[in-house]
Amino acid sequence: MSTDADSATHDRRQQLQRELLRRARAGSTRGTTTAGPATGAGTGRDDRTPRPGCVPPAECVPLSRAQRRMWLMERLGGTGDSYHVPFATRVRGPFDVAAFATALTSLVARHAILRTRYTEHDGEPCQEVLPTPRTVPVHVVDTDEAQAPELLRRETARPFDLAAGDCVRALVLRHGPQDHTLLLTFHHIAVDGASLETVAGELADLYTTATGGTPRQALAPAPQYADHARREHEALSGFEEELERWSELLADAEPPRLPRPAAPAPHTAERPAAVRTVPLAPTVPDALRTLGAQRQATLFAVSLTAAFAALHRLTGADDLVIGVAGTHRSGTAMRGLVGLCVNTLPVRVDLSGAPSFTQLLRRVSDALLEAQQHRHIPFDLVLERLGAGARGADGTALVRVTSDVLGEPTVLRLPGTSAQYVDLPSDGAKFNLSYGLDLGDPARPRALVQYDAHALDDTAAEKAVRDYAALLHAMAADPELTPDPLPAAGTQDASPGPSSPARDRHPAVAALCAHPMVADATVVRPEHGPAVAYAVLKDSAGPSGHELLGLLRRTLAPEAVPAAVTLLDAMPRTAAGPADHARLPGRPSTPDAPSGPRAQAVTEAFTTVLGHRPSPDEDFFALGGHSLKAVQLAERLRTDLGLPLTGLDVLQARTPRALTALLDERAARQSAAKAASRPAARSRHVRPGTVLVTGATGGVGAFVVRELAARGRPVLALARPESAHLIATDGVDVIEGDLTDPAGLRDAVAQADAVVHAACTFTRHEVDLAAMETMVDAWRRGPFVFVSSVDAYGHPATDRVAEESAPHEPVSPYGRAKLDCEAVLLRAAGTEGRGGASSVRSPIVWGAHDRLREQLRWGALGTLYQAAEHGRPIELPRPGTGGHAWYGAAWVHAAALARAVAECLDRPVHGVANACSGHVSWHDLAHDLTELLGTRADLRETDAVPRDLDHRWHYDSTRLARPLRPRRGEDRRTVLAEMITATPPPRV
Repeated sequence: MSTDADSATHDRRQQLQRELLRRARAGSTRGTTTAGPATGAGTGRDDRTPRPGCVPPAECVPLSRAQRRMWLMERLGGTGDSYHVPFATRVRGPFDVAAFATALTSLVARHAILRTRYTEHDGEPCQEVLPTPRTVPVHVVDTDEAQAPELLRRETARPFDLAAGDCVRALVLRHGPQDHTLLLTFHHIAVDGASLETVAGELADLYTTATGGTPRQALAPAPQYADHARREHEALSGFEEELERWSELLADAEPPRLPRPAAPAPHTAERPAAVRTVPLAPTVPDALRTLGAQRQATLFAVSLTAAFAALHRLTGADDLVIGVAGTHRSGTAMRGLVGLCVNTLPVRVDLSGAPSFTQLLRRVSDALLEAQQHRHIPFDLVLERLGAGARGADGTALVRVTSDVLGEPTVLRLPGTSAQYVDLPSDGAKFNLSYGLDLGDPARPRALVQYDAHALDDTAAEKAVRDYAALLHAMAADPELTPDPLPAAGTQDASPGPSSPARDRHPAVAALCAHPMVADATVVRPEHGPAVAYAVLKDSAGPSGHELLGLLRRTLAPEAVPAAVTLLDAMPRTAAGPADHARLPGRPSTPDAPSGPRAQAVTEAFTTVLGHRPSPDEDFFALGGHSLKAVQLAERLRTDLGLPLTGLDVLQARTPRALTALLDERAARQSAAKAASRPAARSRHVRPGTVLVTGATGGVGAFVVRELAARGRPVLALARPESAHLIATDGVDVIEGDLTDPAGLRDAVAQADAVVHAACTFTRHEVDLAAMETMVDAWRRGPFVFVSSVDAYGHPATDRVAEESAPHEPVSPYGRAKLDCEAVLLRAAGTEGRGGASSVRSPIVWGAHDRLREQLRWGALGTLYQAAEHGRPIELPRPGTGGHAWYGAAWVHAAALARAVAECLDRPVHGVANACSGHVSWHDLAHDLTELLGTRADLRETDAVPRDLDHRWHYDSTRLARPLRPRRGEDRRTVLAEMITATPPPRV
């Protein structure tokens, strides 16, 4: 509930914003005091303004090693929701949403890790504590039980923006007046399993206080995670002796060789999780506890013994490593600490000699004790010390199999209510295979395996869990037994016998032919030197030879991977049918070292980043490489060569030779694209009246450049080096750069007589703001048009939104960044020779461009589009729900938006203007999508409003009505059809 003081502050800020706009229109700014966007009160507020007496800390603290791993996984991509930590409880009884929001805000205030953002300083990641928000938003959705699982799954899977301090979210599903499901979703970088116990206990006490009750005990000051990170960082130099001990323990250890799936894994970084379970007899856990007590071992050690025996049967190996979870928590100083304090401990056991269960238990207990004595040594430091020896041929780290005992799950117990745990399994697997003794329901114990469905197929996983369950039963019945003998050699990975016509079939042939884009393949095995593969694609647009080689490295044993994959137009064959190897292109027996500027750049980058000058075939990991160095190496080469490259590319290529081949291939593609798209020579000087356009290859920028060129305006297009060749229109010059290059931005702005700023990172808000500040500082003449977003309005209280309306909380981080950029621009307009400024706020942009197609499929409307595409039922809010007569979205055609931007160059609006082509209800849009996609999705109206469909605002677009007037082919159905049928995008 807002107070009179809040209302007065709100009014003052509105008045100040209007005054700033008036001054911008008048061409001068007399004051130096600025105000942020107007704010409001309510449980949906997410205002990062410090409370009275609170000063935002400026210190940037180093990440702990565990946080560093999380941060790197986010940077490398492909983790999905693997590192999201959902905490859901079904609460029955009286529940006060406002009191829960108050309690959650107090919890975030107590534990700074829950309001921490993650940035980089001098190339190293660090963490920065943000001020406590006035209120942490708690979103409430009315829904029945049938719809709850899907709503919870979608909320759990929603990505986090770590750079914005987005580490905790709250959702309440209201099933009835006294029946709710509470979901808190954390990022793993901020919490671990032990943290949830603290969160649940403190949240219950804080909720009790918020409802006027008396908590069980007064909460002591909370220890802060940043202090732990500092202590660990300061202690790193003292770990040398124990790192040496780890090196001895793990010398020559290899990751377990799991049975390979029948079909090769797709070329994706995703690791879809699957689970298999087998029920255990209710007496098994107690029998295992008794066995442990008799042998001075814990239940965990007993279950780990069964996991080693099961993995032994699955792989046939005697020397095995299984990872277990350790913790950095110790002593009273860390009691009640919320943060990521887990550490992976590799446990190495020798299973040779057919030991009995009790003998194996002793080996496992000794190895586990040894590992636990060094549990404070971060595992990634151990991997760095071991280098390539800690990884398999495909780059997978030493620990790809883990084991755990799963106890009773944590629930949130609020006063006056009953609590029921809600299981929300992750869509992503952290490891290839994880064994678990599940005791969550003491009356129904289970043996469980979770596995990466790309690394292990269902048949092998089913065998793994049944072996594990059988071994647990056998240990409970007779610990003196010897685990069953291994299956006969070859049963796990059979190959054709001597009588089979496929007896000479190489594993790489089977893997290549299983690829959906490969029509034919063969492998030549010369007497001297490695094998070479040849493949024929079904389509010329299929994968490259390098990409196919990467697939083989990920799916085959090292000895089965050929030296290269050469693509052919057709496979030469003998009259009898087999591939005619004599007619295949040959290969030199000893490849020459790669040469040329890209090879030299790769060698220099390896030398600089890894501190060692490599030979062409030295392995990245063997040279001390790891994930952060892969990111650094990729960024260096991308900058030096102007070619697209990611950290995942480095981790896959691994050697200078392979990385050079990849870069040569991408350079060839880029050159071909440039030759095809640049029919005329570029001018060598900037012409009078030149307009600088940032984001010129993006969905909006491409249309803006095309519109300006059609009007005869000289254009200077800013584009990243790797995509600059995509711009090809007479009258358009290209300057290479991006938003992270301040010097380049200043130079580009200084050369232009007008600026259109259409570039945006979407997620790195500090980069967007810094880029705007740099450009405005360099701006000294002509108009400046900023392509902003209607997200800057936040959630207005009225359903119709006038231009320049004050923002209304909650405002998303993306909308907040747009507001901040607008404020920088409008304050500077009309000063020191600068011209007028226009902020054009656009809604969803539609047009025939690949970037805009991707946004339609996967952006704000992605859930709706995917449901329509796959014919799934689509639930839409019924008109009148929540007191709102209409739910839908505003949209603008990219060509119309480009005309509006061009209009602002000639007639600046000196403030904010909206740019909308129209508004479409969710029902009409869903109907359009299903018709155009040719599906038959069932459209259902409900009284629930999903978060991604909670949009009911119409935006007035009076100021730019003339250029926004639709032209032929700019109606909603036509543009959607162009996007869905993949009409070639406009080339600029």
